[in-house]
Amino acid sequence: MNDFALSLLLLGALSTGTQLPFWAGANQFALMPEGGGGLALLHAGTEYDATKEFQWKWGVSLAGQYDSRSPVKPGMTEEKTADFSAMVDELYASVRWKAIMFDAGMKHVDIDFLGAGMPSLGSMSTTGGHIVWSGNARTMPGYLITLDPVAVPFTHQVLWFHGAFGDYKTLDNRYMRGTLIHRTKLFLLLKVHPRLDFHLGLDHVAMWGGVSPDASRPVMPVTLDNYFRVITGRHASSSGTLSDQLNVIGDHRGGLVCRLDWRGDGWKTAFQRDVPYDDGSGMAGIQNFPDGVYTLWFGFDDKDRWISDILYEYQYTMKQSGTYHDRPTTDKEKESLDPNDPYHYEHHIYGGLDNYFNNGSYASGWTYYGRTIGDPLISPKGTHDATWTGKGPASAPVLGVENNRIIAHHLSIAGRAFHRLPYKLMLTYSQNYGTYSTPYLGESQIYQPWGTVHETPLHQLSAALVGELPLASLGPLSSQSFLRQLTLTYGLFADRGQLLPDAFGVSVGVRWEWKAK
Repeated sequence: MNDFALSLLLLGALSTGTQLPFWAGANQFALMPEGGGGLALLHAGTEYDATKEFQWKWGVSLAGQYDSRSPVKPGMTEEKTADFSAMVDELYASVRWKAIMFDAGMKHVDIDFLGAGMPSLGSMSTTGGHIVWSGNARTMPGYLITLDPVAVPFTHQVLWFHGAFGDYKTLDNRYMRGTLIHRTKLFLLLKVHPRLDFHLGLDHVAMWGGVSPDASRPVMPVTLDNYFRVITGRHASSSGTLSDQLNVIGDHRGGLVCRLDWRGDGWKTAFQRDVPYDDGSGMAGIQNFPDGVYTLWFGFDDKDRWISDILYEYQYTMKQSGTYHDRPTTDKEKESLDPNDPYHYEHHIYGGLDNYFNNGSYASGWTYYGRTIGDPLISPKGTHDATWTGKGPASAPVLGVENNRIIAHHLSIAGRAFHRLPYKLMLTYSQNYGTYSTPYLGESQIYQPWGTVHETPLHQLSAALVGELPLASLGPLSSQSFLRQLTLTYGLFADRGQLLPDAFGVSVGVRWEWKAK
């Protein structure tokens, strides 16, 4: 049956700086207050009934937030808006029939590599296992059709395929108002051995439509013809912008994923490479090599161990298909080119300078309510000078990301202290270079041979320890029915380095959960 569940989280957070440390707010669906304060999160909903072939569920989460940090950036003349705000975190309905699922509304994206196997602890990974859509930003309304793995006929259940198809609409204050987002996931699963699986796939997203504030930069109208051009990755018709006619319609990006899973006796391990791309030169994952997020995870099936899961992650996004986008064509090359195509006639395209998560026409880039939708280590503008906020006044939308060339090492450990108290520890060290066009320090790499320019990064260390204390596990309290429904939560966070303000933060909360019997 569809059991009904209700939960309420009350949480307070403090910071020694003007904003909470990085891991206090990252990958939290933008629920945490930016500068410390309080959060109340009420959730109600059901889960699928696995005893039935046709299943359904629904969920709603409402958040109330008090933020001690002013949402007006320094130097602006607008009056400070209210510190209290309310938001709809989730509001969705889902149905499932066999291997097909349909979600409609505002729903959290799925995340991987859960700490101690618990959704409430969040992912141990910097990206949640998905570089394109990490759960770092707020939910947006839309629909998603998902297909679970289905065996390819005549392969003796060795080869399987799965994927997803969906569309969303942005609601935030962004440069291109009302931008639409399309998402397509296509994956192959090869069952190499009873213990070994190999996954290979594409997680692709495209922004299109919207209303530009700049009359010189019109965008394509929302028509059925343009929609099919978006989902098939084709260029615009003659009515589109020159850029969309030469490339593809809209702003396309995604991740190429390859993963190995090995199942041992009582344990599992996985190795995954998630490669970002922002144009055709990066889609093959060769020209931008070695860019990517490299994840190595090991976990015991028994999550009651002191240490049940260990994850190491290495990020490298420096190459971006190289330092040259194009060069002038030679007279010899022009002999075989069409002079009526002035762009390619005059330019030999290398395809470098990808500029992950940024775009010229869609100047807010791959952000939503000011937060990066994908990898949170790719920082939105205003991060380094501490002027960033996701609650800016109507005249100040976030305009893309300022830091997409990074080298990072990330270690996370999770388990249950004393075999009953869940926790997750994360340590992240990153070297941050800014972008090709605007490096934080030193000379730009643009149109310089790869490796000939000595670049100087901003070093950053961010750490977090989060955990839970279920009162039901504390001996005599377990006999009290009301106390059995309470869980204390805590978090310790710290930033030290050159990219973010040095800060130490603490969060303390209590979560009440009730399920109908």
